[in-house]
Amino acid sequence: MAAPTQEAVEEKVIDAIANLGPDRSEITRDASFESLDVDSLDLVEMTQVVDEEFGVQIKGEDAQQLKTVGDAIDFIMARAE
Repeated sequence: MAAPTQEAVEEKVIDAIANLGPDRSEITRDASFESLDVDSLDLVEMTQVVDEEFGVQIKGEDAQQLKTVGDAIDFIMARAE
């Protein structure tokens, strides 16, 4: 399987976050999860989507290090096959 493109990862992460409630227009690479009112339980949901879509597991300790949408995208890109 080819590695996903940056655009594909970005789109899927933004979709997953938008499904949690934040307005899609507010979800940018620089937006913090805190500013989007995305809490740790929401992050667990997002990580499940990422795992299903890209086969990248984001464990609890890694998820705690992700502060912005861009952090999540970069983490996935670095580990996607």
